[in-house]
Amino acid sequence: MSTPSSLASGPEGPHALRPLLDTVLDALSEGARVRGGPLPSGGPEAVAVRLRDAIGDVLPDQGDPDALHDIVRALAEGAADPSDPFCAAHLHCPPLALATAADLAASALNPSLDSWDQAPGASELEGLVTEALAAEVFGTAASRSTPPPKAPSAPKATAAPNAPSALNAPSALITTGGTESNQLALLLARETHGADVRLVHGANAHHSLPRAAWLLGLPEPVVVPAPAGTLDPAALGEALTSCAGQRLRRGSAQPGSLVVAATAGTTDAGLIDPLPEIAALCAAHGARLHVDAAYGGALLFSDRYRDRLTGLDAADTVTLDLHKLGWQPVAAGLLAVRDPHDLAVLHHRADYLNAEDDTEAGLPDLLGRSLRTSRRPDVLKIAVTLKALGRTGLGRLVEQVCDHAGEFAALVHDHPGFELYAPPTISTVLFRPAHTGDAAVAAVRRRLLTDGRAVLGRARIDGRLWLKATLLNPHTRPDDLAALLKLVEGNTPR
Repeated sequence: MSTPSSLASGPEGPHALRPLLDTVLDALSEGARVRGGPLPSGGPEAVAVRLRDAIGDVLPDQGDPDALHDIVRALAEGAADPSDPFCAAHLHCPPLALATAADLAASALNPSLDSWDQAPGASELEGLVTEALAAEVFGTAASRSTPPPKAPSAPKATAAPNAPSALNAPSALITTGGTESNQLALLLARETHGADVRLVHGANAHHSLPRAAWLLGLPEPVVVPAPAGTLDPAALGEALTSCAGQRLRRGSAQPGSLVVAATAGTTDAGLIDPLPEIAALCAAHGARLHVDAAYGGALLFSDRYRDRLTGLDAADTVTLDLHKLGWQPVAAGLLAVRDPHDLAVLHHRADYLNAEDDTEAGLPDLLGRSLRTSRRPDVLKIAVTLKALGRTGLGRLVEQVCDHAGEFAALVHDHPGFELYAPPTISTVLFRPAHTGDAAVAAVRRRLLTDGRAVLGRARIDGRLWLKATLLNPHTRPDDLAALLKLVEGNTPR
């Protein structure tokens, strides 16, 4: 019988977990039933009161045998449900049951990916998966049926930055998401090209990019206009020429080092920058290219939509985020890197984790795979999903949500009471009630949130406020889309 002090691993682990899983599943069902919709009703204050009443004393003198059931039930009652068709505000996907089950195994085994002796199998699995995904991003897989090569060991601290490696194939790092991936991309650019490397990004870029430049002590970024929601190539060309001219006027014979950040899937509208034109400009000006494809990168799995990412393979680094359009539990981010030599700067020595004589004796060195030390094996759920669904299965899910977005946009377009911003590029639809001001748009969103009936996002584009529906549930039905639009219509102030 399981007790609060039973362990999840070891010979007795499965026996201890089984009754607890029943408890958790029952509590999840009860909480969802009480919630009754995509969001708890009443707004922040009411939700806080209910949760506090349900939990009571967090640290009592004596333990509570019902703690697992009661806290999970309370959390489920107070949760947003990303699988609900009316929960469509953010890039917050409903996770696959398969991936969630794999995540349970990761928690039970509890490998820590900071040294090989804490995660022997997980470290090898991470290498296999990251190399396969990097090959997918950069189009370097020799054959879709050929297993990816084994990941190289981290380079020695004494290795020259450009020293040849045994394997020059692209690589990737597992991260906590797009923000960490973007920060790592700028760190690699700084260490490869110098501390004066300057970020050039569109006005549509994710906020984590200029923030990363600030954290890394880089010069003030150059912001390029994005008048249509995507980075303007003509303006980018002018900015790159101007940056080079400024450097020359300061007396340098060489233009300054630049890293251009493009976006494949903007947060507000799901738009994709013109990657081929941007890549050509970067090549002409000797600039490094980073593409934030946290949202849109999964289009690679779809034969029908992957052409929208043409030009992605010209990037030096690419951000991916499979807890968006990949149906993974948080966290499941990656940074794909074209030149594995760039990763040499991440090498770090801690004798208790990667002693030099251990590394020379053949024990893999894991510290160069992340800036974090203790790391859970987030790769496990990704590996299970890739293997179980394959490219075809993942591509089908991607196509389903993109098709749903097209269907919802058509409903909005044909409805006289609504205005559509533009046809969707991925799975995000921006719309607003017609003949209303921004205050009414904001009010209908908050009313639905407070009542717990729908979760819609907001985006300000072209000086106007829009409702945002980010459709990530592949099982959404046409009737759900029509009902969502009707719900918005019925709650719009007049």
